[in-house]
Amino acid sequence: MSKAQKKATAETSPAKGPSPTRAGGAPASGAEQISGGRLLAKALKNEGVDVIFTLTGGEIVDVFAGCIAEGIRVIDVRHEQVATHAADGYARLTGKTGCAVVTAGPGTTDAITGVANAFYDQSALLLIGGLEPLKERHRGALGDLPHVRLMEPITKFSETVTGVERVAEMVSMAFRECYAGAPGPSFLEIPVDVLRDSIDSTQAQVPAPGRYRASTRSLGDPKDIESLAAILAKAKRPCALFGAQLMTCRANDVAVEFCHTLNIPAYTSGPARGTFAPDDPYHFQHTRRQALDGADVILIVGLPLDYRMGYGRSLRPDATIVQIDLDYRTVGKNHDVSLGIVGDTGVVLRAALDTLKNAKDNGARAREGWLEELRQAEQKAVEALLPQLRSESVPIHPLRLAYEINEFLTEDSIFIGDGGDVVTFAGGVIQPKAPGQWMDTGPLGTLGVGTPFAMAAKLAYPNKEVVCLFGDGSFALTGWDFESCVRQGLPFIGVVGNNSHQNQVRYSTRLHLGQQYGELANKLSDVDYSEFAKMLGGYGEEVREPKDIQPALRRARASGKCSLINVWVDPEVFSPGTMRQTMYK
Repeated sequence: MSKAQKKATAETSPAKGPSPTRAGGAPASGAEQISGGRLLAKALKNEGVDVIFTLTGGEIVDVFAGCIAEGIRVIDVRHEQVATHAADGYARLTGKTGCAVVTAGPGTTDAITGVANAFYDQSALLLIGGLEPLKERHRGALGDLPHVRLMEPITKFSETVTGVERVAEMVSMAFRECYAGAPGPSFLEIPVDVLRDSIDSTQAQVPAPGRYRASTRSLGDPKDIESLAAILAKAKRPCALFGAQLMTCRANDVAVEFCHTLNIPAYTSGPARGTFAPDDPYHFQHTRRQALDGADVILIVGLPLDYRMGYGRSLRPDATIVQIDLDYRTVGKNHDVSLGIVGDTGVVLRAALDTLKNAKDNGARAREGWLEELRQAEQKAVEALLPQLRSESVPIHPLRLAYEINEFLTEDSIFIGDGGDVVTFAGGVIQPKAPGQWMDTGPLGTLGVGTPFAMAAKLAYPNKEVVCLFGDGSFALTGWDFESCVRQGLPFIGVVGNNSHQNQVRYSTRLHLGQQYGELANKLSDVDYSEFAKMLGGYGEEVREPKDIQPALRRARASGKCSLINVWVDPEVFSPGTMRQTMYK
């Protein structure tokens, strides 16, 4: 058998267990051998993984060698949390499965925050953790921790690979679990001796691409589609709330067609932002409260009724509630629903739309007055904001900063928000121009995602501009990986809204403990982050006047470097979202 034939056989032949060996471990035949590290890389490539994010460690170097041999790019960072955040961000942006590789012990525990964020945000990634040799387990080896048990609560699958012959099989199993129902992360720990051991390549099982898991694009019960169509046809004042699963299911286009055809006002949150163009007449941003108070039918698509929705209390009690979600456990949680459909959001919306297109009366005409009412209210809300959006006050009002960033963004700009109060301000102003161009901290409230998300965005879309708004507190969490972006040629434009405080918690502290405690554990030093950028080989500017924001952003763009524009914003103003949602109110 030629080498080419042996390589082809390795992709599909079933596992038969370890090959016989002579004394000393040498293979009994002259067959080509493949290491666990190379087999792992083949399995990752088979799944479509083209980049891994990592911080090096002795237990995982064989993974790097395998990835290089298979043409998988290795991006090294300075903290394992950054590696998992970047893998998460890459998955969201590309629709592929993200992958991070970390070493044993503290390498794996450092990665937990990124995994937890992906779990709460329903993002598919595989974390691979190193492990001491099997023969040294539970003897006090370096990094000997119960990784699998630690990861179980925040993953969909968490296991140990116990032999080289099972490496590819376990990888395919982990990926399959990532996409069972709503997406989420999986974890595999692989002992260093498994990565270094070799087996006969003819016994190395690598499942054929696309052959080891079923389609996840579920329609749900066809009778429920008929019920949904009937509800919408009769609705006089409906509204639709779209959440993260719109992007997960790549259902953005069908959502636009759905709302346009049926005359339904749309409100988006999180990754669903950008589905509707900023000037789309069916896209609303400031009137959600009015819509929920006045709607007779509320359609909730891929959006849990968690704290962001007041656990369902924000829904009108006598409205007909329809909830569509990938996860059965989400439907009806915290609030009763009139109709619950478990399925792919795009498939369900398409089926309902096709049904209504053929109906004699789909109710669209009867909604013109409702839409006009919301459009007029939306215009009034925008006009009321204008004085703050164009404020000349010093220190700079955060709304003015958000306004200038929104004016700066192009049709191809990916915007990332990483912060508390400053990003809450931005959420009511900044409008991405297309799907997949908004990323934020997510429902877990994980600060520190900015730099790794920017890294992932630039890898996924090298020709797009990436703009990240940081709070000064959040930037400090993972900011050292600004250097990783400089070193690996992944430029982005960072803007630090600097008020020298943890301002979102500061508001809560004042409210709960009294004004005199506002600075307690919330006051930060005045840091010139522009100098930090310059020190690491990037571009930086300090901005203290509103008129200087736009020119500084343009100079950052022109530099072509990783940039930090440090904008000094007013610490004594708080966003309406912060004041409404504080836990101490």
